[in-house]
Amino acid sequence: MSWKYLALVLFFVFSASTFSRAQRISGSSTFRIEDDLEERIFAIDQLEFFEDTSNLLDFQDIALQRFQDNFRIRPDFDKSNFDINHSYWVKLSIENNPNSSKKWLIEFYDQSIDLLTAFVPEKTGGYRTIPLGDALPFDNRSFKHKNFELVIANETDGISNYYFKIQSSQKADIRIAVRSVNRFVYYALNEYFAYGIFYGMILIIGLYNLLIYSAIREVKYLFYTFYLTSVGIYAMCVDGIAFQYLWPGSPGLNQFANGIFSYSIVLWAILFSIKFLNTKNRSYTIHVILQVILVLKTALFLGGFLVDQKLFEIRFYDVIPFFFIFAASIHIWTKGYKVARFFVVAYGVLFIGVTIKTLVNAAIIPHQTLLYYSLHIAFLLEMLLLTFALADRVRILKDNRDRAMKRTIRQIETNAELKEKVNRELEQKVKERTSELEQKNRLLEEFARQVSEKDEEIKRINSLLDRDNYKLKSSIRESFQARLSNKLLTFEEFRKIFPDQSACLRYLEEVKWGRGFECRQCGNAKCSKGPKLFTRRCSRCGHIDSVTAGTIFHGVRFPLEKAFYIAYNSITKHEKQTLDQMATLLDLRKNTIWAFRKKVLASLKEEEISHPNWNDLLALHEISSN
Repeated sequence: MSWKYLALVLFFVFSASTFSRAQRISGSSTFRIEDDLEERIFAIDQLEFFEDTSNLLDFQDIALQRFQDNFRIRPDFDKSNFDINHSYWVKLSIENNPNSSKKWLIEFYDQSIDLLTAFVPEKTGGYRTIPLGDALPFDNRSFKHKNFELVIANETDGISNYYFKIQSSQKADIRIAVRSVNRFVYYALNEYFAYGIFYGMILIIGLYNLLIYSAIREVKYLFYTFYLTSVGIYAMCVDGIAFQYLWPGSPGLNQFANGIFSYSIVLWAILFSIKFLNTKNRSYTIHVILQVILVLKTALFLGGFLVDQKLFEIRFYDVIPFFFIFAASIHIWTKGYKVARFFVVAYGVLFIGVTIKTLVNAAIIPHQTLLYYSLHIAFLLEMLLLTFALADRVRILKDNRDRAMKRTIRQIETNAELKEKVNRELEQKVKERTSELEQKNRLLEEFARQVSEKDEEIKRINSLLDRDNYKLKSSIRESFQARLSNKLLTFEEFRKIFPDQSACLRYLEEVKWGRGFECRQCGNAKCSKGPKLFTRRCSRCGHIDSVTAGTIFHGVRFPLEKAFYIAYNSITKHEKQTLDQMATLLDLRKNTIWAFRKKVLASLKEEEISHPNWNDLLALHEISSN
């Protein structure tokens, strides 16, 4: 397929070059008005012109007789030689024919020329100045047409010299047509009719894809709609239609419009291609390269605003994005992605059109009508093919969905048959299992009866154990009391009875509430557990009482087991330990030991107990707590 495209390009180039040489060979710079001739087109290499490198000459200078020799025909000059920093003076000689029955006019094809000043001869021998160009508002033109036209007076015999001063910020394609008004009307109507078909198709296809996007919400259709819009407005800029219909009163936009919408075409073309070809999943390398190309194109676009407007002109490197999209689509198609087949053809046609248009703009191949509109033709064919591609993609996806649905239906049928077979087997298994469960239930009932009997036996044994346990606790308590009362325990022996604070608190709890609770506030005998361990809450007044409250041990700020031993040591009959010995033994300060011992002895003295024992000390606490 690519060889056919290459052959087609070479054919266009060869045909255009041959035709251009024939024109230059037969060309002449003077046009004679004759009724049997409808038009003649002069390219720049067939016109007499002078390149003003100083930009200082005015019409009075170039209209002098001695200056006329400076106007020459340069057959080797083309658009690529145009210097945007110079002014060009073009001279067109017309041999009048007052007997002609036709009206004649002069037309400039390149509507992108910024300033085109025409100096038209008058009957009096002077010249009338007519300013033209896309740097002026569109309404200034005498003909409301995208090109620049001037009426030829043709009222007197002789040769009339028309002069044109051309200044442009972009390379101008200086091409002048001398034609009859009838020919102009015929040509203009047909051209605008063709434009109507072209832009109408863009509008219809764009609206169609926008409606599809609104229905199925696939972003590729939205990207394609933006791409079509960019193509349409860019083509209008190239044709001069945009200036005529979109911004006739803002000629300044003409300097940027081509660059803006040519960039917009590349932007949406790449984004659409990424989504349509699914490059992220099918070829990540291509995906990255397309993104890099988009970044570089964006940099050139911004450079056109910030650095130099010449970057907005179409150049050879503008073919690269479309070439790579074309190559990427071929690569993905060859990898088995059938959806890309129409996409390949579409971008193949567009690549050829962009290539030809770039070569024409760069004056590498000569201007021809068919070649000039090659980009329009390529865009039109590409739009149709991409629409086919989107429809083909939907058809292929629908076929894949139908095949998947058929496979799903077959699988569902197989699953249904398997389900019925499994259900039958399950029913049989359930019957067998039910019979087994009924038998086991009978066994479980028998076991439950036996367990119930054992439970009653265990309860009886637990009752006996509780009674024996109570007797054992009482025996242990009496043993502790006896050992404490003999007043001969050492610190190590005392620690075995009260090893920590919890043991002391449990002991106090048994002593204080072992025979029943009595609220110290209201005397109520009923209580519940308090918010902390070893506390009780009165069920009547809500008073919270602790095991140490009201005792000699209340508010002790050192370990309770050490307080127990200090109290015990204070009431023993054998020789008491000194404060130094007690401080070393208990790892407490002497002042702390002395203060607590004093508190104990003061309590005993208050109760007038001269020979106390451990039980007296605890009894003292109960009395003081009440």
